Amino acid sequence: MSENHNVRVDVEGHTLTLSNLDKVLYPAAGFTKGEVIDYYSRVAPVLLPHLLDRPLTVKRYPNGVDGKFFFEKNAARGTPDWIRTVNLPAPGSTKNRDTIDYVAVEQLATLVWLANLAALELHVPQWLLPRRARKPRTDLIVFDLDPGAPASIVECCEVALLLRDLLADEGMTLFAKTSGSKGMQVSAPVSVDDPELTSQFAHSLAERLEQRRPDLIVSRMTKALRPGKVFVDWSQNNPAKTTVAPYSLRAKDAPTVSTPVTCDEVSPGRPLSFTSAQVLERVEEHGDLFAGTLDDKLRTRITKVMATH
Repeated sequence: MSENHNVRVDVEGHTLTLSNLDKVLYPAAGFTKGEVIDYYSRVAPVLLPHLLDRPLTVKRYPNGVDGKFFFEKNAARGTPDWIRTVNLPAPGSTKNRDTIDYVAVEQLATLVWLANLAALELHVPQWLLPRRARKPRTDLIVFDLDPGAPASIVECCEVALLLRDLLADEGMTLFAKTSGSKGMQVSAPVSVDDPELTSQFAHSLAERLEQRRPDLIVSRMTKALRPGKVFVDWSQNNPAKTTVAPYSLRAKDAPTVSTPVTCDEVSPGRPLSFTSAQVLERVEEHGDLFAGTLDDKLRTRITKVMATH
């Protein structure tokens, strides 16, 4: 099959033209666009629930991970009319737009269409799109654990365990995943009408962690403070920010994935990194280890928690 060979496929009743399937998007691993599409097609059953009802931001690499890339919030030109788009305000847009037409992924065909655009990375906010006239509802609190060299994901695991205990004290359940890069993210299901409360609560927890382990943890943004420590980035809870979705590929030398992990795997001294092939094997064995973040029974109202402090 030549790089320029196009293939027409039917995906759940939608006809798509897939192009350049032999184009290598991960040169160091020899991983092609066809393999990217195959991965997203196979992981879709566990990925789609984490994209549903969330505005999507993608990171596109048309010439592979070694080439130029761009973030894309607005639906790409030529977006098929069967793909759901949602028009939302864009305060502070760098392109001077009042609103953005976001893609909302609801089906496998949309995921395949995005993969064909070399949308390698999928990023979503911690809130759900509003239903009818209701406001967006924050349903997750997230902490992005970012290690400053020589610290690594090994130290992130140690911090995640400390954070797990702190959240448990508040009646909250922690779920962890690798970032697919050098760090990890930990999340807990919440129910919040005012996203500012989530940011405030996350900030207070990050500060408490830093006070407990100043040798290991920093909660302040100052980059000069980060070498050898783990930055607990609480600011990801700002409604204008996004975090890489569970099961999304990352644009690294190898096709690594932001991978949900078990509590047993989050242990001091254990390096964690998974490629797309390994993730598909894990899903076959464990199912969706991040499914608990979708469980309404585990949601905690931050307003009640903050009232006790």
